[in-house]
Amino acid sequence: MELRSVEELMDLLYACRHQRALRTAALLRRSRPADKELQVAGLVHDIGQLLGPAEETARADRAAQAVRPLLGERVHHLVRHHGPTTDEDLLRLREAVEESGSAGFDAGVLEDWRAVLELVAARNSRLETVD
Repeated sequence: MELRSVEELMDLLYACRHQRALRTAALLRRSRPADKELQVAGLVHDIGQLLGPAEETARADRAAQAVRPLLGERVHHLVRHHGPTTDEDLLRLREAVEESGSAGFDAGVLEDWRAVLELVAARNSRLETVD
């Protein structure tokens, strides 16, 4: 499955248990406010669970492939990567995912992220046009 619009992605995110994804994205927003792609990766990293049953690695690959056309290579890389890493962005994403499981704060609502998703999708679309 390839997601081609923010609306399709929002529908998928609404189908997920998105509170943890919201907390992950909010934690990343706090630590890296200018890095919208990292925040979006935190928001969408778990959608693979809805795209079919499989082990964690296959779910990550499936999620990454689904968002690649819409959100671009960097988000694809952040969502897909598993295993040991020294990449600072991947480490921060993993920390936020772990912290979001025990964090007990109100991370807002999914609709708050629509504008950020549209921004990242628009940037990716312009980059594809240039290539």
